[in-house]
Amino acid sequence: MKNIICVSAPSGAGKTTLCKAIRKKCSDLLWSVSYTTRQARSNEINGEDYHFISKSKFDLHASNNDFAEFENVHGEYYGTMKINLESSIENQKIILLDLDVNGTMAIKKLYPNHSLSIFIVPPSIDDLRQRLMNRGTETRMSIDIRLERFNEEMKYKDRFDTLLINDNIEVAINNFLLIINKMIKGDI
Repeated sequence: MKNIICVSAPSGAGKTTLCKAIRKKCSDLLWSVSYTTRQARSNEINGEDYHFISKSKFDLHASNNDFAEFENVHGEYYGTMKINLESSIENQKIILLDLDVNGTMAIKKLYPNHSLSIFIVPPSIDDLRQRLMNRGTETRMSIDIRLERFNEEMKYKDRFDTLLINDNIEVAINNFLLIINKMIKGDI
């Protein structure tokens, strides 16, 4: 049974917004709260959006092989704990993960029979640039770094089980729900 939903996207494509909307609409979905060494944004809550930890604590988890995947993204570390995924598999609960492309590839490799990967793309790179600028949380340099990574991330899109274009948030949410329903029925 597939029950690990891995969602990836270029930064600013709407991945986190879509995941939050899906979590509100599907309250029975479990949410994998990643660990990160980056600072919390003003709208983020520790333990709910991420577990914000020090680099030394992150390194300890990594050396203990606690992570199913971890990655350095823009100079900060992000990781997913194995125990959460293995508990979801054991209890046959659907768990939703917000990951970068490398994280999704690692999860697919570790749990090939249980994972479904969704890649979210913006309508265009110009749209992506505007979204990042509208966040108000990014410097010009960080936007440039994220846009540079966009081309690298887009090279992975064909390795995902499904592609979801986010040009209209309501349409994207409905399409996301259709994908989940197909997965539950075993059609994916």
